Amino acid sequence: MTKIITAIMLFVCSLMSAQKVNLTVAVTGLKNNTGIVKVGLYNSDDTFLKTTYKSIVSEIKNNQVTVTFMDIPAGQYGVSTFHDENSNGILDKNMMGIPSEDYAASNNAKGFMGPPSYKDAKFTVDKDSKIEIIY
Repeated sequence: MTKIITAIMLFVCSLMSAQKVNLTVAVTGLKNNTGIVKVGLYNSDDTFLKTTYKSIVSEIKNNQVTVTFMDIPAGQYGVSTFHDENSNGILDKNMMGIPSEDYAASNNAKGFMGPPSYKDAKFTVDKDSKIEIIY
């Protein structure tokens, strides 16, 4: 009997640790409706701004975008977005390597002489949540 109760408890604990949630990201303050907005979700410092965990591309309406990442594991994440005005799929940069298209990150994270850090952009999602990123 003890083995059955222990097995049930382990099963319940494993279900709780695998909780899936939805994260809605509202991007506002875009300067126009031209092009698209790319929203990248990152789940570690090692991959932040390099390899997205998940990404969504959205058309702009009324200078804003809202996207939802469905069924992601509860945990820590960072979000970065950029306004791809020419819809070429990349964040365009000038000759000095400075982005020429608008971009932003969760927590309004800003970099000093470079991109924002995951440490500044990360937040915890443990239930269905919504964040806002303002350009």
